[in-house]
Amino acid sequence: MNKSIKILLLAGATTFLVTACDSRLDVQPTQSIEAGTALATEQDVQITLTGTYDGISDVNVYGGGIQYMGDLLGDDRDVVFGGTFTTLDEIWRKSITTSNTVVRDFWLDSYNAINRANNVLNALSKVGEANRGNIEGQARFIRGLVYFDLVRFFGKSWNDGTPAQNPGVPLVLTPTSAVTEADNRKRNTVAEVYTQVLDDLTKAEQLLPARQTGGTGFATKGAAQAILARVYLQQGNFAAARDAANRVITSGQYSLAPSYAEAFTDASPETVFKIIVTDQDGVNDLNTYFASTTNQGRGDVRVQQKYRQQFAAGDVRGTFFTTTGQNTFTNKFNDRFGDVPVVRLAEMHLIRAEANVRLNAAVGATPLADVNAIRARAGAAPLTAVTLASVLTERRLELAFEGQQIHDVKRTGASVGSTAFSANNLILPIPQREIDTNKELTQNQGY
Repeated sequence: MNKSIKILLLAGATTFLVTACDSRLDVQPTQSIEAGTALATEQDVQITLTGTYDGISDVNVYGGGIQYMGDLLGDDRDVVFGGTFTTLDEIWRKSITTSNTVVRDFWLDSYNAINRANNVLNALSKVGEANRGNIEGQARFIRGLVYFDLVRFFGKSWNDGTPAQNPGVPLVLTPTSAVTEADNRKRNTVAEVYTQVLDDLTKAEQLLPARQTGGTGFATKGAAQAILARVYLQQGNFAAARDAANRVITSGQYSLAPSYAEAFTDASPETVFKIIVTDQDGVNDLNTYFASTTNQGRGDVRVQQKYRQQFAAGDVRGTFFTTTGQNTFTNKFNDRFGDVPVVRLAEMHLIRAEANVRLNAAVGATPLADVNAIRARAGAAPLTAVTLASVLTERRLELAFEGQQIHDVKRTGASVGSTAFSANNLILPIPQREIDTNKELTQNQGY
């Protein structure tokens, strides 16, 4: 009998159901069974782990939603959103309503994936010693990754007020198998969520192998190190961010793609972690919204001259666009069935460069060497010196449309136009359905 595991998130909690596809000679009327019975073998746990990856591949999570929300929310007219979806238009205009379905589904699908990871972690006793560490590491990586982005979007930035007091998101660390009043959770503080994120990712780094048989669509030691580098950078812990990024760079597992265009192919050697998309499964929502109609997208996000003019002559990143009529679109996501990048090696070079500049250090490489490695690949003229401002500019040129814009604005204390990094409307509202269902939740200010 083959089992497929599906987890339904309802009002911030989840109901764990297992549907059975029985053979013709083994028909049972039962449509669902208890999670404890479902996760009875190592194979069951592995199936659930596969379902956890499927959870984060959702279009509202790392199938594109987290990335486009990060760029649209942080955009200051470098792009224009010209699509018809009011949900994305609200995010781009920073006028998000509490009923926004993109925000709602980001919350729901994220907790869905977290609950799947929790079920895996709760059933590790069913896994043999040979595979237990790897499976635990993958589940912890996913949980830490998702909680990191939840707290970055729904809570105040680490450098905005007091993290130990600011509300973050509810931490749910055990499986939820039924929805009861006991499942109503208060919001943990930003600091508490970050502590859990660091705990999960640190343990994942220790447990995970350098490579997985499934490739970079599965969590590895390098993937955990890369997200740790992001977390530490967001906290302003520059030494730890630099060291984590340096571990990725020096691991020998990744290399910069020979050309900028090749960095956005499924075979790119600089991909540290990605969401796998095939013509049978998964959707690349970055293609949906960012790509031109000639490249199978909707052509909703239109890149403006304000952004394009930042590139110097010879920099291929400045020509990595498709112009159709009066509108211009990035070429990063032209493949409808292309895998969705979550983190690339280029970002690790830029994290190491920024941290070393801030610390007046040269661990791993000089900041100038790291920045020029990125520029050389793009055909841009090498710099003779770097400052913090020039490193941050390089991040904007290299990583645009990959989801880091709003987080860079917040951690550097910058602004989006005239909107300060700490403004209420740069934080997502807790979805209204969650507030209505869970009376323990409090809404963010301004909503």
